[in-house]
Amino acid sequence: MSFEIGNKVSVLDEDLSGRIIEIDGVNITVETTDGFEMSFSANELVVVKNESELKRHSFIDTSLDDVIKEKETPKKKTPIRKKAKERYEPTMEVDLHIHQLTDSTRRMNNHEMLTLQIDTARKQLDFAISKRIQKMVFIHGVGAGVLKIELEYLFRRYNNVKFYDANFQKYGLGATEVYIYQNVNPD
Repeated sequence: MSFEIGNKVSVLDEDLSGRIIEIDGVNITVETTDGFEMSFSANELVVVKNESELKRHSFIDTSLDDVIKEKETPKKKTPIRKKAKERYEPTMEVDLHIHQLTDSTRRMNNHEMLTLQIDTARKQLDFAISKRIQKMVFIHGVGAGVLKIELEYLFRRYNNVKFYDANFQKYGLGATEVYIYQNVNPD
């Protein structure tokens, strides 16, 4: 593009326009409409023939709303609030049904199955105590009640544990909820 002294020009990446007052190779000095002298390279300028073209190359026709939308920060998402009833739900569930603990019970007798279930319950309870989990539910099922009795015997050996039937609406009669007191010293 050929530039001549006196041409009206607009700067491509800025909201500036003015008249060329000096050309030195690829460096062009422009006197802005505000009266300042600024130097630009030729590839940063465009010759303006009339005022409507000047507006097209500048940000004058950009609406204020567009500028405000661009500058606004996006609104933060509000965290999902839990209902009061859900806040007190146990944080950990342990399903002690034998098919959840092993792939096959083919070579296991009833005593071995019960031992596996009790060992799993003990390990999960110790894990919850070490990780300071306050509430947990052991799902044992209804059955003949042998596992439930053995679990109660296990829970009684811990002096920082309180246990009771879990939420009937959610688990029916086949679950026991355990509350672990965190402030008890293990002395």
